[in-house]
Amino acid sequence: MNTSTNPHGRYLGNVVGGSLNRGIEVRLDPQVPVEEMALGQHVVIQGQSRRFFGIITDITLETSDDSVRANPPDLSNPLVASVVSSTAVYATLQVLPMLALEGEMALIDGPMPAKTVPPHFAPVHLAAKEDVEMVFGREDERHFWVGTPLDLEERINIDLEEFVKRSNGVFGKSGTGKTFLTRLLLVGILQKSAAVNLVFDMQSEYGWMGTSEGTGTVKGLKQLFPSKVAVFSLDEEHGRRRGISPDYLVKVGYNQIEPEDIEMLRETLNLSEVAADAAFTVAGHFGQQRWLRQFLDLDGQEVQELSKSINVNERALSTLHNRLRRLSRFHFVTERETDESVEEILRYLDRGIHVVLEFGRYQNELAAYILVANLLTRRIHSRYVTRKEEAMGDQAKEPRPLVITIEEAHRFLSPGIASQTIFGTIAREMRKYNVTLLVVDQRPSGIDDEVMSQLGTKLSCLLDNERDVDAVMSGVSGARELRSVLSKLDSKQESLIFGHAVPMPIVVRVRDYGTNESYRELGFQEASELRQQMERDADDLFGGR
Repeated sequence: MNTSTNPHGRYLGNVVGGSLNRGIEVRLDPQVPVEEMALGQHVVIQGQSRRFFGIITDITLETSDDSVRANPPDLSNPLVASVVSSTAVYATLQVLPMLALEGEMALIDGPMPAKTVPPHFAPVHLAAKEDVEMVFGREDERHFWVGTPLDLEERINIDLEEFVKRSNGVFGKSGTGKTFLTRLLLVGILQKSAAVNLVFDMQSEYGWMGTSEGTGTVKGLKQLFPSKVAVFSLDEEHGRRRGISPDYLVKVGYNQIEPEDIEMLRETLNLSEVAADAAFTVAGHFGQQRWLRQFLDLDGQEVQELSKSINVNERALSTLHNRLRRLSRFHFVTERETDESVEEILRYLDRGIHVVLEFGRYQNELAAYILVANLLTRRIHSRYVTRKEEAMGDQAKEPRPLVITIEEAHRFLSPGIASQTIFGTIAREMRKYNVTLLVVDQRPSGIDDEVMSQLGTKLSCLLDNERDVDAVMSGVSGARELRSVLSKLDSKQESLIFGHAVPMPIVVRVRDYGTNESYRELGFQEASELRQQMERDADDLFGGR
């Protein structure tokens, strides 16, 4: 075929069979080396009246003569090799059709979901730059560049306006770049003013500085956008050791901790169901404001007497008492606090300033992370519900859209507790009260199925556990075909993106983060560059005088 006048990329072959559900079978042209094909590549199929966009989900070697399998020919002779490769053996691609463009209306309506298939022998090409741009658009005030396709330098953009309308997830096993990708998404939301972020930063990766295996350390959101990001902390000494001062020091009072918070800590504190439920009974006995402090002040004998008084199993109550003593080791837990920390977070968010809460010395204390994230989120969500209802549909009075980022998400959203937690509530509400989640996890199979089904957009790095792959793909059209693509991703800096924020699933090489060039692309300027810019601005302003 003459490809010189073809508007698409490289000619690959022709449609020879398939179906809409299982995928289209494409016979690869003998002139195209099969080794240059890869799962996740995007192709264009030119039908009679429609142009189809699809993704390669499988590559197969075939033969038209079974005797070739039993007696492989001698391919050392170039002539024999040429004859065999063009007649007896061939390769096929399995292509999952995702979108279709129809006639002149394509420029107005854009790509639509594919509901039919191209005819036999329709030509197939690799997607070209123009094809990718037509599907994924250009970077603008609502589209953010996250990476490039596997075989092109064209930029792939996600629609952040659609992204923040629902809760979303970033998944991948340890070391595959989840944090790297999450940091980029937070930058995009910040840059495009799509929402404000509240990040529960367990490992201090997003605030002032993060880590990267390739470059050692990378700039956090605060360094890139100092006037748009505030770093809160549970540990003032942690900031002092790094030579920085947090914008606000968060404290939690014993009076603020509720039995619901203890229920969230059940797995972390290794509590039985009976022991965790006992917290509700104890709170009812002492009162919601005083229960925890008074309970922890009891000695062993008094705990025994209390168990008889409130009719709770003595062993379960004693276990609860011993395990909750861990909370007294947290220096950020004080005798009594108001909701000032919540109000301070809201004051920053209302001004459009993104808040990153670092845990400092408690970064390896999962109990501290779960306790604080749950307690603050419950109160902030309550304020958002009240303010949204008070606005009575007047968007100008509504609170800014808020994205709450949580790591180790399966700890908050496991099947046993997701329906009872504030995080499960937010995921199910979608954007009803202007609050959504960005969940980050290496064990998506540990997240409740209903919550996974509510996630609008999923960005998954490599997963090699079948249960995790199945969890990410649950409820997704073409899941069986796409799971093979997901399992073959590179171990670093590749992600399969699918859902509401992109027109169709795509594998991307995630854009760089950590080099000076990448910082400049994100809008960051070094101090010297800022001074030069200010001098140029002054020359422009006063140069004619």
